[in-house]
Amino acid sequence: MASAYRPQKPVVVIGAGLSGALMATVLGQRGFSVILLEKRPDLRTTDISAGRSINLALSNRGIRALDKIGITDAVLQTTIPVYGRMVHDDRGNTDLQLYSGRKNLCNYSVKRGDLNALLLDAAEGTGRVDILFQATCTHVDLQRAVVYYTKDGQERQIEAEVVIGADGAGSALRRSMLQHSSTLRFNYMQKFIDHGYKELRIPPSGDGSHRIYANALHIWPKGEYMLIALPNADGSFTVTLFLPMEGGEVSFATLQTPEAVRRFFEREFADVVMHIEDLEGDFFRNPTGTMSTIKCYPWKTYGRTLLIGDAAHAVVPFYGQGMNAAFEDVRILDDMMGEDFDGDWRKLFTEFERLRKPDADAIADMAEENYYEMRKYVKDTTFIIKRKLELALEQTFDDFHSKYSLVTYCDEVPYRVAQRLGHCQDDYLMEFSSNLRLETVEHIDLATLLKQIRKACGTPKGTCMSSVKRE
Repeated sequence: MASAYRPQKPVVVIGAGLSGALMATVLGQRGFSVILLEKRPDLRTTDISAGRSINLALSNRGIRALDKIGITDAVLQTTIPVYGRMVHDDRGNTDLQLYSGRKNLCNYSVKRGDLNALLLDAAEGTGRVDILFQATCTHVDLQRAVVYYTKDGQERQIEAEVVIGADGAGSALRRSMLQHSSTLRFNYMQKFIDHGYKELRIPPSGDGSHRIYANALHIWPKGEYMLIALPNADGSFTVTLFLPMEGGEVSFATLQTPEAVRRFFEREFADVVMHIEDLEGDFFRNPTGTMSTIKCYPWKTYGRTLLIGDAAHAVVPFYGQGMNAAFEDVRILDDMMGEDFDGDWRKLFTEFERLRKPDADAIADMAEENYYEMRKYVKDTTFIIKRKLELALEQTFDDFHSKYSLVTYCDEVPYRVAQRLGHCQDDYLMEFSSNLRLETVEHIDLATLLKQIRKACGTPKGTCMSSVKRE
């Protein structure tokens, strides 16, 4: 979307990760001059993954943002559609729990690096974005919008129209805000969960196909920990072990030798361990990652700076919405600018913060909650009955959407609404399901059940995309 307004100075975006590159592209397409700062090397020419990717699940909110810059089809060509959770029990049996009762609704498993590279190409393709790699922002003069950074051992600065901090690198802007916390009344909270993660890999089979079912998120739930596997387009799987950092019988602190790692996997994940070709090598070569939720306020200062994405609201990965929420930030900010934006950044940033802060808090809380669901409840009988009822309701009624669908597929329903309505529906259906047996689900009067849910919980406002599948 082009704009008649042209800033006199460049807009500086700190962080060339996913949301930063998307933000730069959107601004570049408006005709703005943009400088995109990134402390790392160019990932298109340098391998910088370091075993920390945690494959991403692209869904409706993210796709709607990618549609803005016209690269959705190119992105989807690098992905694998994922239709549900394949739950593995202790005996090696599997149960595919679909994400939705509606045909073709799915998420798309995508490698972070592949998507980031496409976004960087798109940013450069605008002809308005100058990307400075290995340029580390040291601090920002918030009132003057001056960005100080180092590159090639030299200290440099940029006088900007406005500064937008995105992704992890945008924490440099957040730190500058924190340094003035008393003046800005800046509140900052970072909450680490007591579990970490380790990435492993299942390589493709000899003919290049996937060794296990390709179109699902595989989960091995173990109560206090879990293993997951997400497919890649090259036939491999990115496998992630989520485990307590320390304490208890099993933790990263207790798995200190190759023999201990091998025994643990053969005991707990017997049906997948034979597919992990270099178990001990991956385990000790790849770092143990930590996970945290970040909440802060305000996101803007003096009408000259703004935080978006992970810089404003980092979330743990268990709802698959971190990237999608960050992309939605960009989409909403661009929508708010419209075609007649007049350069009133203060008004724009203030209204954006008012609108998005409650939604960012909501998805952060739901992401933490979903970890417990994934590792504990997906094999619980009452939970399975509840999910079967949700799928049946979605198949039968156009206006019913489970909490998962509200969050993942209903891109016009704000996260805070999805949280409130979803929790209410979950509570009602869990109580209802606690008195049922699996074989009785098909005999439930779904119309009456939906009326009872609506009476207790209400109906969402906003639409859900019927499908994001591209033929």
